[in-house]
Amino acid sequence: MQYQNPILVILLILAIALIAVVLLQRSEGGGLGIGGGGGGVQARGQGNALTRLTWILGVAFMVCALALTLISAQQGGNSSVLDGDGGNLLPPPTESTVPAGEDLLPPSLDSEEPLLPIAE
Repeated sequence: MQYQNPILVILLILAIALIAVVLLQRSEGGGLGIGGGGGGVQARGQGNALTRLTWILGVAFMVCALALTLISAQQGGNSSVLDGDGGNLLPPPTESTVPAGEDLLPPSLDSEEPLLPIAE
């Protein structure tokens, strides 16, 4: 059965909601010495509700991530990517791609060709 896609969508929605709820919370200050607290814009009751919602979303995110991992492990089996022969990742070498031994040597001093190009 294909349960991975719906769980993945739920996981992404939970991640976005978790980011939004964390950003809505009032800063307690002190982190890098910047910001502050917002000066009492938020009541203490809202802080408790957002904290509770953050915990709920965090636990739901972890449960979905664990479920997705377990489903992937069951469907994956015991094979590994390294177990295969690699397929045909590279073409077999041909004579034209491998330089001959003489092509790798620098030109000899006895040859008629100049070592440096000459502008005519």
